[in-house]
Amino acid sequence: MTEMVYGAVPIRDGEPILPKWWRTIDKWSLSCVLILFAIGLLLGLAASVPLAEKNGFPPFHYVIRQAVFGVGALIAMILTSMMTPVLVRRLAVLGFVVAFVALALLPFFGTDFGKGAMRWYSLGFASIQPSEFLKPGFVVAAAWMMAASQDINGPPGKVWSFALCISIVLMLALQPDFGQACLVLFGWGVMYFVAGAPMVLLVGMAGMVVFAGTIAYSNSEHFARRIDGFLSPDVDPRTQLGYATNAIQEGGLFGVGVGEGQVKWSLPDAHTDFIIAVAAEEYGLILVLCIIALYTGIVVRSLLRLVRERDPFIRLAGTGLACMFGVQAMINMGVAVRLLPAKGMTLPFVSYGGSSVIASGIAVGMLLAFTRTRPQGEISDLLGRRR
Repeated sequence: MTEMVYGAVPIRDGEPILPKWWRTIDKWSLSCVLILFAIGLLLGLAASVPLAEKNGFPPFHYVIRQAVFGVGALIAMILTSMMTPVLVRRLAVLGFVVAFVALALLPFFGTDFGKGAMRWYSLGFASIQPSEFLKPGFVVAAAWMMAASQDINGPPGKVWSFALCISIVLMLALQPDFGQACLVLFGWGVMYFVAGAPMVLLVGMAGMVVFAGTIAYSNSEHFARRIDGFLSPDVDPRTQLGYATNAIQEGGLFGVGVGEGQVKWSLPDAHTDFIIAVAAEEYGLILVLCIIALYTGIVVRSLLRLVRERDPFIRLAGTGLACMFGVQAMINMGVAVRLLPAKGMTLPFVSYGGSSVIASGIAVGMLLAFTRTRPQGEISDLLGRRR
């Protein structure tokens, strides 16, 4: 419809898929993802060896598994990025329905692996965390609803997406998984803001979040313990936050040296939630700043390309995916330096984890598909014509 109304720029007829994909893809963002994956393997060589020895596996057991998961994630990312936005939307909505059902059934068939939160399905040889796959699917489904509500006589898509968001947040909070719940709510809020939400409503939502947090603090020992630990002026050096804080301080600017770090022997989650502490201790602030720059590059590049996009669905979905990806990285690193309460959230493409890595690959693949150069031109062309 967009091309029928506004026209289209010439297309190279008969162009093979791979050359066309390479010509239209955002190569800077793709390069940043590949570098992050390489850094994850590098850090895994250090962080996962103590855990492998503790569990009776060969030293590089988890590194090999991470490489397998990573290759699967990269394949999923590239294949997804080759799809058209319409195909991405259809598959994402289908995947969202499956993940939503899986999330709803977690209380009956899931396991907590002794961590106090029912988040996973155990397959024996591996585990699956439905919330990781739910997030990108939800963003695309919610963006589709919001975009449809802007059509003449369109459905109340914003209301539907809000109801869906609240149902997901409640299911995640009951696990409990407040980190993922906040991330889903944030992703929806960003898209709603871009879609033209009134500031009064957003302020009201912020107030509701504070109220819900107060209720959770009063009724959830798991939530209250993490908040109390975050607000305490003293950090227990025997806790994960204590070990991570000390490791970051010891690393300084250039680190203590490759393989010389000690935090990996003390932190049970050194290869997942606190991987940035291993990076800071062994490689110093330099590597941490490089990691931050890579995440920033992906988000900023994506948003700059989406600003020029005409299609409201692509603009909303891409913005939600980019912001959710960046905020997840920010939360993970913020927890390690004690700027945020502990959330149990991985660092995309860097932390160990099958569900996290593969879901991140799918999400970034969707983002790359939405930010590809397409023949309908840019929104600036339309604005120039209206003048």
